[in-house]
Amino acid sequence: MQTSTKETAEILNDLIEINNDRITGYEHAMKDLKDSDADLKTLFASLIDQSRKAKMALGKEVQTLGVEMETGTTNSGKIHKAWMDLKAVFTGHDRHALLSNCEFGEDAAQKVYKIALDNDDLPSYLREMVTAQKIDLKGAHDEIKALRDQHA
Repeated sequence: MQTSTKETAEILNDLIEINNDRITGYEHAMKDLKDSDADLKTLFASLIDQSRKAKMALGKEVQTLGVEMETGTTNSGKIHKAWMDLKAVFTGHDRHALLSNCEFGEDAAQKVYKIALDNDDLPSYLREMVTAQKIDLKGAHDEIKALRDQHA
């Protein structure tokens, strides 16, 4: 059974929101970086670009469905940002803590993409796009985790 246009648009908008969370999170994280963290600045800029591209692809599909594209972030994304701000006060913005927070955000993105793909009624052409995006984000997750483990 095919999902309704409204349900499909809601699924895609949830994915847009998590990509907005990633963009906001990495922009925020970049502000906390030291000059010696040039490698992370480059990585975070790349991950922001990755989410912008995913968001635009998803947004195009939402608009094709005749629904407005989501522009905000998830409530959990707002809570995560507040948690990162609070944690940074106590950890002194150290690299390991920052990467741990980024990994937490990547875990959240993986969960949202999994939920979207668990919906058996998602049209196959969208399932392919969402699967490809999830794989791309998994690569980012693994890179963040590996960097975090190096700085344990």
